[in-house]
Amino acid sequence: MSSHPSIRFAPLTPTSLLLAVLAMGAVVLGSNVLVQYPINDWLTWGAFSYPIAFLVSNLINRRFGPQAARRVAWAGFAVAVVLSVWIATPRIAVASCSAFIVAQLLDITVFDRLRAGNWWRAPMVATTCSATVDTAIFWSIAFAGSQLPWISWAAGDLAVKLAIGVCLLAPFRALLWKMSPLKPGTGKAGS
Repeated sequence: MSSHPSIRFAPLTPTSLLLAVLAMGAVVLGSNVLVQYPINDWLTWGAFSYPIAFLVSNLINRRFGPQAARRVAWAGFAVAVVLSVWIATPRIAVASCSAFIVAQLLDITVFDRLRAGNWWRAPMVATTCSATVDTAIFWSIAFAGSQLPWISWAAGDLAVKLAIGVCLLAPFRALLWKMSPLKPGTGKAGS
């Protein structure tokens, strides 16, 4: 349920649902593979792909509402579980799936609560909160107790996620005119 009951959202079509779930699945699959390849002691390649999941979630939330965004998150979670078990180590699969669903649900909630503010506020604050939680959950489950430099990887990962989150504001804004919820009582897209 949206914290803004007067906003009418477009119905989530099967095609939109499928495209969003495929996008989430591709992001999770790519990130789970890429996180296994360090760039240096501060960063892995997975940090560059994962923030796109927040962009997908925020766009779905803006256009179709938080209930639809949760459906996409849970369907994406199911895809993530299957793909992660298939391509990642068991520990990375558990870490990835746990971090994904907690971060996505947090992102959706924060975005919805802030949706009425400036266009950039909801996606920026939601992405910052959810990327921080995602990073803490993923890295502590996936690598805690290992001899790998996981704390520095987590710090580098978070820094890149936040920087990419800022960069993704541009495509979010560019797509905003198509993704805005319907104006109350008109059936037409708002801004």
